[in-house]
Amino acid sequence: MATSLYDLSVTNYLQTLGGMEGFLGRELAHFQENKIDPDEIVETREALEQLAPADVDALEGKDVVFQIRDTRIPFTAEGFIQSFSLPNFYFHATTAYDILRSKGVPLGKRDFLGRMRLKT
Repeated sequence: MATSLYDLSVTNYLQTLGGMEGFLGRELAHFQENKIDPDEIVETREALEQLAPADVDALEGKDVVFQIRDTRIPFTAEGFIQSFSLPNFYFHATTAYDILRSKGVPLGKRDFLGRMRLKT
């Protein structure tokens, strides 16, 4: 059975966002307990638009162009998700995690992983 674009992307984003939600909550508690001003860390929020699987999967096999100013980078939808979107997303999630750890927030790998999709 082929993996859909939705399963390839949105489910991974949601898992990582769930992990981030958990460690960002621990960050605030840590700062309050240790009388650290949370303004030392820039508050950022990530939101994922609620997309139906059919909406995402409709992009399967389509061409996608990512544009930064005058630079246009051509992809297929699958290539964009696998080689740009997911790595970029994980980079930013990891950076937030690392900044919090460097500020003394007690975090471990399980905090980052979020809720895994286990076999039931």
